[in-house]
Parts: sequence; C-alpha cells; structure tokens
Amino acid sequence: MEEMEEELKCPVCGSFYREPIILPCSHSLCLACARNILVQTPDSESPQSRRASGLSDYDYLDLDKMSLYSEADSGYGSYGGFASAPTTPCQKSPNGVRVFPPTMPAPHQPHHHSSGALLPPPAARNQCLTCPQCHRSLLLDERGLRGFAKNRVLEGVIERYQQSKAAALRCQLCEKSPKEATVMCEQCDVFYCEPCRLRCHPPRGPLAKHRLLPPAQGRVSRRLSPRKISTCTDHELENHSMYCVQCKMPVCYQCLEEGKHSSHEVKALGAMWKLHKSQLSQALNGLSDRAKEAKEFLVQLRNMVQQIQENSVEFEACLVAQCDALIDALNRRKVQLLSRVNKEHEHKLKVVRDQISHCTVKLRQTTGLMEYCLEVIKENDPSGFLQISDALIRRVHLTEDQWGKGTLTPRMTTDFDLNLDSAPLLQSIHQLDFVQMKVPSLVPAPPMLQMEECCTQNNSATLSWKQPPMSMVQAEGYILELDDGNGGQFREVFVGKETMCTVDGLHFNSTYNARVKAFNKAGVSHYSKTLILQTSEGPYPRMSASLAARLQINTMPSPLEFLQNSEQETCVSPVDIKKLVAVAWFAFDPGSAHSDIIFSNDNLTVTCNSYDDRVVLGKTGFSKGVHYWELTIDRYDNHPDPAFGVARVEVMKDVMLGKDDKAWAMYVDNNRSWFMHNNSHTNRTEGGITKGATVGVLLDFTRRTLTFSINEEQQGPVAFEGMEGLLFPAVSLNRNVQVTLHTGLPIPGFYSSRASIAS
Repeated sequence: MEEMEEELKCPVCGSFYREPIILPCSHSLCLACARNILVQTPDSESPQSRRASGLSDYDYLDLDKMSLYSEADSGYGSYGGFASAPTTPCQKSPNGVRVFPPTMPAPHQPHHHSSGALLPPPAARNQCLTCPQCHRSLLLDERGLRGFAKNRVLEGVIERYQQSKAAALRCQLCEKSPKEATVMCEQCDVFYCEPCRLRCHPPRGPLAKHRLLPPAQGRVSRRLSPRKISTCTDHELENHSMYCVQCKMPVCYQCLEEGKHSSHEVKALGAMWKLHKSQLSQALNGLSDRAKEAKEFLVQLRNMVQQIQENSVEFEACLVAQCDALIDALNRRKVQLLSRVNKEHEHKLKVVRDQISHCTVKLRQTTGLMEYCLEVIKENDPSGFLQISDALIRRVHLTEDQWGKGTLTPRMTTDFDLNLDSAPLLQSIHQLDFVQMKVPSLVPAPPMLQMEECCTQNNSATLSWKQPPMSMVQAEGYILELDDGNGGQFREVFVGKETMCTVDGLHFNSTYNARVKAFNKAGVSHYSKTLILQTSEGPYPRMSASLAARLQINTMPSPLEFLQNSEQETCVSPVDIKKLVAVAWFAFDPGSAHSDIIFSNDNLTVTCNSYDDRVVLGKTGFSKGVHYWELTIDRYDNHPDPAFGVARVEVMKDVMLGKDDKAWAMYVDNNRSWFMHNNSHTNRTEGGITKGATVGVLLDFTRRTLTFSINEEQQGPVAFEGMEGLLFPAVSLNRNVQVTLHTGLPIPGFYSSRASIAS
C-alpha cells in the first residue's frame, strides 16, 4: 500500500488530494491548488476570438513562461502570468511545482478622457488553467472550476488508505487529546470513547434504538455504506443516467434532451461501468504476470552477483598461481593481467547492479500502480470510476509494454570466458594475453590483409582480409584487434566468420595498429602482419584514388592511408586536411536512440511521439579536434524545452539531456536558456528559439570547452570546460519539437575571432 502513496498526492502541494477535481486531460488537482495556478486572460485574446483569424490555440497567451527548470532550484515550472504584468512572488511546492498566488484584480476606477467623457472599462478577462503534469492549457467557461467534475473515486481511495494507516480509531467528540474510541453509532456515524458515549449518547429515549458497533466493525460499515448518487456538473439537480461513448463521460437525461449529446452514441451507465471494470481487470492480469516475472528476474540478478563474486575469486587465484611460476618479467605482466580481470569484474558487477537498481525502481512503480488500480476497482460509484478508468487502462497497458522491451533479459553473463596460456616463450612475454586453450592440432594459417579493399570515412575504418591461397586448413572465424591509438595494448574489436569489418568511433589525428588472426577447433593462428593507419586532423568524406587524381594530388598519399608492414613498419602522414574538407559528416543514430524517437530525411531529421523528453545521439563520436554542427528548428509548438549538447554513449535516454552526469547540454524555450550537467542548472541567458531558429554546438578539445550559439550569435559564456573522453552529439526533445541536423560546417565567425584574439 505504501508504494501507492505517490498516486494519491497532488502534484502542486505534494499532500494528499483535498477535494480533487478531474481535468479534461484525465489528471487531478486539489480544488484549492487549482485556484492558486489560475491565470487571467483577456476575452479579446481568448482562443475562441483568435481562432477565427487563423491563429493557434497557443498564440492567445502572451505569457512569460517560466522555464521547466530554474538555475536556482531546478524546480518544475508553471505559467507565471503576462509578460507585461509585474512579477509576482511565488512559492514552491514540496515536489518542485511553482505555485503562483491568485492575482488580485485592481479596483475599478473610471477612466476620463481629456474632454471629460468617461472611457469604457477594461475588457473582461477569462480564466486559464495549465495542467502541471502534461502542461495542457485549459480555458474555463463561466462556471469556472465548478465546471470540472469531482474525483470521488480518488477521495474514497485516499480515505481508505488513511484509515488503514491509522494506528487506532479516536473519539470524534473529545475536545483536546482524543481518546481511543470504544464504540461507533451506526445511525449517528460518530466514534465515541466511553466517557463521551455516556455523556452525549445515553442508552435511553430516542437514542436507545441506535445500533452501537465496535470501532473496527464500524469502520467497515462506514466503508461499505452506499455513496451519494453523483449529479451532473451541468445540471446539478439531475443524476447521471447514461454514458456518452463519443465524449467518454457520464451524462444526465437533460444533457440528452438539450441537444449537447443528442447526436452522440450513448449507452447504459451500469453496462459501461461493468465493461470498463472488466477491461481494467484484464489489463491488470497481464501486468501482474509481468510483475511476477520481474520479481523472479530480480532474484536471478542477485544470484548472479554472488556467482560473479565467486567466479572472480576463483579466476584470480588461478591466474596468480600461473603467474607466480614465471620469471620476473612474467611477474610484471601478471599485474597488468590482474588489472584487466578486476576491470572486467567491476564492469560485470556494475552492469548487473545498475540493472537491479533500474528494475527495482520500475517494479516499485508498477506495484504502486497495481495497488492503486485494485483500490479503484473496489469503488462502487460507476460514474466516478468511468471518469478515470480510460486513463488508468492506458497507463496499465503502457507500463506492461515497457516491461516487454527486453527489460527482463540480463545484460551481462556471469562467466569469465578467459584462460591463461602459460606456454609462450620468454621472449614473447610482452605479448602475453588471454586466449582459449585448445587441443594441439592443425591450426589455420595467419590471414592476409587486402590493402586494395581497405578504405575510410570520417572516423571509421573498413578492413578486409583473406586466407592465404595455399592454406590447407580451414578457418572457422577471425579475430580483429586494434590498439588504442597511443601505442597501448591491443583489444578485440571483431570476432566472426566475415572477412570484412568496419570499425567506428576512432580518434582523429591518431596512429592505430591493426592485426587479425584466424581460429578453428584446433586453436588460434599467428597474427597477420601489422597494418598501420594514420587518422587525419579532422574527419572528412571518403576519397577514392580517382578523386585524388582529379584533385591533382595523385602523386601524394591519401589522407587516411593503410600500409602493409613488411620487414619494417612504416607510416605515411596525411596530406594537408584543410585543403580538402576538415569537417565531420554524420547523421543521427537510430540504433542507440530511444524507441520513441521518429527518424526521417536519411536520419538527419528527428521528432518524438511522446510528451516526455527522449534522447537521440549522433552516429559519430569525438575525442580530439574542434567540431561544429547546427540544428534547425523545423517545428516548435506549445513552448517546450528541447536540449542540445554532447553525451557519452551510456547517457540516460528517457529524461532531458543533462539530467545525469553523462551529458552536457543547453536547454532553451522561447524566451531564455540554461546550461545543465548532472541536473545542475547555470547561466540563465535571455533569448530563446522559435520555428526556423538555428542552434549551434561547438566542441573544442584543444581548449576542452563546449560553446553554444543561437542564430549564429554566441548564447551566454563558454558553457562547460574540462571536456574530455569520447563524446557524441546529442539532442533531447518531445513531440512538440522537430529538428534537422546540419554537419560538415566550418567553425563559426564569432568563435574564430575570439580564438585569434586569445592567440
């Protein structure tokens, strides 16, 4: 039951709902909180008066919208009022929603013209309410908040929840400290302690016929007592009798007679009540199965932690025993191998623990939703139930779908698939590495790299190889290895049967060594000859030999040249990159993006099908050099806050960019922007975006800085310093935004001029 508590709290005040009302978006608010966040709107600027002129519903509010995140408190924002109105102090609720006190209308004073004639009073004002959860703006009619239905089902659930949390029932007539109740009068519906019962409810006269119950039985009797019959919000004297299928709301007989729902399909209230209860119950059955699987999955993950610990200890002991038998040179190598095992151990534990944490949070949310839905199903108020059943059914289906997207599959195995080959020669100790021990037999010959089929594009390299022509032993697969670009250890980048592989994400302006070996059931072959490659100072498109001839540089080596190592390893430096194209060309990456992201225009244009922020990364990562790209705003509705910047590949994809420590971003609305990293907001800067605006991102690894611009003007100071590691271009947006990526751009003028002054 405790996990359901968040479902019962108002998003504005953070307390249990008091007199909750249902908004058209299916969310609920306290009646008092709804009054606090009302915004006054002139009649002349209402959506109805502007719609005739072709303007959208969101053009009528000339509001200075507070950003969803403040640099001071990172709180959740709401609409503050007119841009021309004086600012009003606001308070913040416990869960971060900004609540603006109702503005007091100025006392009406007649306006006088210079001729002495009275001017007409100012135009009347409507009231507008913005939902603090989905940000949908709602215009109130002449009834105001009375036009919204009361959420009686939610009130009943809260009442039962609070009663179940109470330690003991207290007397309702004690003046100071209430004593524990001993009886409850079923007719008076009051709990009495013994002194108050003798004083206020004597067993004589008319009260002698009242039925007194024990407190616990009285609580059950009160809970099971029939609730008041709900009345129509439009016709307070009429009870709900039918259900409008088109409007999805209970209606009364007078609603049907007056013509508002006369042409709509209507059904019996009781039949629809039973139908929706049945649909919610069926949806809960599926979600319950998922929750059961999740509990079993958590047990499996916790067992994996113990098994990884045990396997790690056993593997380390075996490794130490083998390394201690070797000479001093082997002992130095032993330290490096242990370090690798520890890193693998920590990586496995981190992946499993992260998955445990993620799954635990999701299961707690799922359990809370299930308990809330079960409490709602217990309601015996058909119209109240139908007011929220559609939203609950959608939430249950959405939560069930989230469990079905590979969530219950372990991301890591428990085994350490490594064995130490302790038979190499002493002179080969510096090449000692983990290999799979095989039965001595015929092993394949070393593969041959095919230089004529090797090519590059941006920071990607494609390598091709084949078996020697006279080889009599068949290879079952190949292992391609590259070093780290700084002369470090080799690492496996490909294992498979194919004889061609493309490696992405290489560093620019770095020298790599590549080698390949073959394997079969008998064992692993020797390595091929080493291939050396020199990456350029900046990424650029693929360039063939024919293009080089047309550029009249056919006598010079290509910008990214592979050379086969014969007796002595050689390396050819690239040509002057600036004479070609010293810029990067890339698109968005569908493989690593959130599933709600929608791609088009060859993955250069993205939008989203969710109201929540979702993250998409670029296909190319950077770790050196200076890089600049732009994003144009193709669509911008309802003043959302898209975020632009860079991120590591493991960044969270289901929250705004910059919420975790894996991303550095600028989020911006139509008036101002903020910088954000690890949920810390800094440097509020005036100036926002509209449809057609251009946002620029400049990543400079030479100065280790990240800078932003809007419409070719720098936005604020240098956003972040100390940038390092492999970073990918990143964007977070929701369904109200569409952006298009532009790459291959030169460094902008404002940054070039600043760099020349600094030099």
